[in-house]
Amino acid sequence: MEVILYLSVALIAIAFLILVISLTNTLKSVKTTLDSVSNTMEGLEGQLQGVTKESADLLHKTNQLAEDIQKKSESLNTVVYAVKGVGDSINDLNTSVRKVTNSVSSELERNQHKISQAVQWGNVIMELREKWKQKNTPTESKVETTEQHEHIQEPRSKEKKQRVRMVQRARQ
Repeated sequence: MEVILYLSVALIAIAFLILVISLTNTLKSVKTTLDSVSNTMEGLEGQLQGVTKESADLLHKTNQLAEDIQKKSESLNTVVYAVKGVGDSINDLNTSVRKVTNSVSSELERNQHKISQAVQWGNVIMELREKWKQKNTPTESKVETTEQHEHIQEPRSKEKKQRVRMVQRARQ
């Protein structure tokens, strides 16, 4: 029986040796994997620091850009207010011109009768002046006077027709 005991102990020793060799191989493999993971983590840490630095730079540039946009927006607001002021001034000018035009138009309508009378009186005065000139001019010869009278009378009749048309238009 002793032999069985020695064989059992030897078998246990061999099994233990196989177990130790297997564990050693496994631990070596785990060590290699952990070393690889450690190297990867160091690389990631370096990359993360680079990303962090780039993010900080990007944030800084974004803040500068936002400030620049704010300043330009304020400058643009000044221009917009100036343009609005010009537009308001033009509107005021248009309103004033409209008022003056309406005032002149209403005055013309109210005084239309007076204007037409003034034109008629002007025509009468011009005719009287022409007749007075004809009476006071020395007569050189009746033939010349008759010829002059024909030449003068023809344009006068045209002028008279034009004056009559103007008066009629004024009344309308």
